[in-house]
Amino acid sequence: MPTERFTFPANFLWGTATAAHQVEGNNVNSDYWLLEHTAGSPYVEPSGDACDQYHYYADDIAMLARLGFNSYRFSIEWARVEPEPGHFSRAVLDHYRRVLACCHENKITPVVTFHHFTSPRWVAGDGGWNDKKTAALFARYCERAAAHLGDLIGVACTINEANLGAYLYLLGVLPPRLDPAQLPWLADAARRIGADPNRFAPYLMCDQMKARDTMLEAHRLSFAALKSSRGNFPVGITLALGDLQAVPGGEERRDRMKAECQDIFYEAARDDDFIGVQTYTRDRISADGALRPEPGVETTMMHYEFWPEALEATIRQASAVAKVPIIVTESGIGTDKDDRRIEYVRRALAGVANCLRDGIDVRGYFYWSLLDNFEWNSGYRPTFGLVAVDRETQNRSMKPSAKWLGDIARANATAVPIDHT
Repeated sequence: MPTERFTFPANFLWGTATAAHQVEGNNVNSDYWLLEHTAGSPYVEPSGDACDQYHYYADDIAMLARLGFNSYRFSIEWARVEPEPGHFSRAVLDHYRRVLACCHENKITPVVTFHHFTSPRWVAGDGGWNDKKTAALFARYCERAAAHLGDLIGVACTINEANLGAYLYLLGVLPPRLDPAQLPWLADAARRIGADPNRFAPYLMCDQMKARDTMLEAHRLSFAALKSSRGNFPVGITLALGDLQAVPGGEERRDRMKAECQDIFYEAARDDDFIGVQTYTRDRISADGALRPEPGVETTMMHYEFWPEALEATIRQASAVAKVPIIVTESGIGTDKDDRRIEYVRRALAGVANCLRDGIDVRGYFYWSLLDNFEWNSGYRPTFGLVAVDRETQNRSMKPSAKWLGDIARANATAVPIDHT
């Protein structure tokens, strides 16, 4: 297929993304660490030292800069910043201040996520995301963290994939609520921290629709807290967005899903500075629910369809409803074949270029992930990273895809298929 050189807008953000719990290691005060160490839980292994980025951050950020990237999206960990209610750790905030300063020293724009799935144990044990009071607690943490860090923040994301629980419930992947009475490991985790099992509600293990509404309120309150804080930076929310495609008969179900787990967030973001679009694949929807990939189609290590074209569709949908700028805060693939990683990103970027050609305000692209890291209940098996990590030595090894995407970032341009329409 013929191609042409496409140049992205000036100041386009080219980056990679990580999450604190997945790369820092030893996040011992978090709800997910507790779950990983509870017998019978769905976690195949604990996160442990992860990639030890709590100590290796300077090397990783310098590596990003050498590769040609100009931005890095990472999260700060609520469970470290506020390990007990009302106790804010100056030492941890100073650590994150050093991470931010290191980004600036390397001419890397830091994009900070304030919540990426994990919460302090005490939050999860006292109602978690089922309880509306968590919204105010989260905003308080954002306010205190930004007071210490805000002058060094480049872009802020309040909550990572705040719609994910509702999305997975409506897809049929999660039940409406995990019942501790039916799941001894969940009840045991609650009892280990002295919590009532019926009040224990970590992210994705709560009443999914109730948590959706709490997170919408948490975003509203934290957006206001961050906008009034030290510093001057854009603030938005990031969303898990599959391209929902109806097969014949599935249109009504697809439209209900879009309304309940996508449109409601787009509408809430209309006064925000941007929406973070996070897309990996499409979901085919029938009248009875989501369909598995068709026999013979290429799938990823996460067992969903290799479908990079989904990104263009979700950018267009988010922009059309929210009417705010878009940052692709996650796009990537879990694969052990690096040539397929390159092909996936090549096609995803072609979709971003199509959106820009049509006047959609897309301001950045962040590949997930910088490192092969802890992938939640799947452990360390799925490899999303541009960089491999030897977990015995913590040595980093750049894959060919790292240099390939870094070269695109440095040039701010790439070859895309010629559009004949």
